Amino acid sequence: MKNWVTKIHQDESVIALKKLVSIPSINTGDGKTYPPFGQAIADCLAQALSICETLGMKTYSDPAGFYGYADYGQGEELVAVLCHLDVVPEGDVSLWETPPFGAVIKDGKLIGRGSQDDKGPTIAALYGFKAVVDEGVPFKKRIRFVFGTDEETLWRCMEHYNAKEEQPTMGFVPDSSFPVTYAEKGLLQVKLIGPGSSDITLACGDAFNIVPGRADFEGKDANALHEKMLEMGVTHTVDGNLITVNGKAVHASVAEQGVNAINQLAKGLVHIYPHPTVNFLAEKVRDETNGWSIFGEIKDEMTGELTFNVASLSIDEKKSEIEIDLRIPVSFPIEDLVQKLKEVAEPYGLDYYEFDRVAGLYVPKESDLVQTLMAIYQSKTNDLTQPLTSGGATYARTMKNMVAFGAHFPTTESLAHQSNEGISLDELFQAMDIYAETIFQLCCE
Repeated sequence: MKNWVTKIHQDESVIALKKLVSIPSINTGDGKTYPPFGQAIADCLAQALSICETLGMKTYSDPAGFYGYADYGQGEELVAVLCHLDVVPEGDVSLWETPPFGAVIKDGKLIGRGSQDDKGPTIAALYGFKAVVDEGVPFKKRIRFVFGTDEETLWRCMEHYNAKEEQPTMGFVPDSSFPVTYAEKGLLQVKLIGPGSSDITLACGDAFNIVPGRADFEGKDANALHEKMLEMGVTHTVDGNLITVNGKAVHASVAEQGVNAINQLAKGLVHIYPHPTVNFLAEKVRDETNGWSIFGEIKDEMTGELTFNVASLSIDEKKSEIEIDLRIPVSFPIEDLVQKLKEVAEPYGLDYYEFDRVAGLYVPKESDLVQTLMAIYQSKTNDLTQPLTSGGATYARTMKNMVAFGAHFPTTESLAHQSNEGISLDELFQAMDIYAETIFQLCCE
């Protein structure tokens, strides 16, 4: 296989990636008014489409602001590359060594929110495409880069796209790990809403798909909580009446690799304020990331164990609310778990409200698509890692004959949704070359 990417492609890709990362495309909209997810996301979509136009593509922007796409080539068949431009919040800015949206290059990495998820992989795929075009290779199929804007929340962008636009024959999503992810767990995001409290006020956590790395309590009983947490070995700091529990933030799909600060706070808080919502966390969640105390063992051979993440906790005088993100093995019916969670939550006075539900993904390992992408990856890297399954949810599950393919390499630390998120430029360029070969084989041969 040839090397497609030149120094010119590399340099231009870094400039383009800096432009995207510098836009703080966090969802701030309600999905109902224009732009649906906030001006920053609209600006990022416009910037991405502008980049595509410089690469020789014809672009389209949804008038309602939900998505955009860029086309190239000719033929009846359509190959799609599904990308997203929205990012999760930056979290605790004090933990960043450089500004979260500074797009700073340091020690061979471009650092900034979205550099790994998903702006860096998006740029790698786009400039991989450009490398093929620059070789003068004729395209026998059309290629379409689809840009979603709501991936980190409710995927309303893809709902709108699928209702209005042409469906591809096949394609891939550069929003996961190499080699190929052929199966993804189901996704369920819920809220448990219960009674309020006049004694305690809390507001902890960020997005559903982030294991919270920090949880704060401030109140007159801070000293008593401090003593209890010392006794229990919970890592925390004290500043007057403010207790800060320190965990480790990671993506919810790998919750077992993090430390959930809300769960740690609840372990101590239940002894000071025995509120029903706190009791539920202390008794039915504890330190578990697999939901064992609620569901028992939920596991299958293909996609492994259930992943359970308490993403946020809030309590005020009117109500209490827990947000939970579950990644469910593909062989387990989601509805069975819904019923069990309702049953366990009800004695605590917690009512179940569903925020989002997405079925899992399964494309056979023997399929032509998986086999083609695996052969490309193995030839380019000499890495014989077998196809993967994942707890992550990608756009691949929104269309038929789609899989997730990179751009994160197996030996690289994942910093998606964490402080100091960054992408190695060497790996960006390596992924770019893999994507170039992929686009050549899917669209030109």
